[in-house]
Amino acid sequence: MNLSIVIPLLNEEESLTELHDWIVDVMQSNHFLYEIIFIDDGSTDASWSIIEKIIQKDPNTKGIRFRKNFGKSQALHAGFKV
Repeated sequence: MNLSIVIPLLNEEESLTELHDWIVDVMQSNHFLYEIIFIDDGSTDASWSIIEKIIQKDPNTKGIRFRKNFGKSQALHAGFKV
């Protein structure tokens, strides 16, 4: 099964690594082909920095960064276009 997991986020630095690791564990234990797309919707914390580190380690993860907050709908729309 091929899955694209699109995650819009705003200021989620504390939970990103745990969320990513949990998703990877579930996908791998079920032998799914997958990609994770984090959409940083204008975070003012270290969320983007954490996403960049995750992307460097995991080729199944991508990221999009908005410079300001556009809202969940726009973030999801951007993720579905990738």
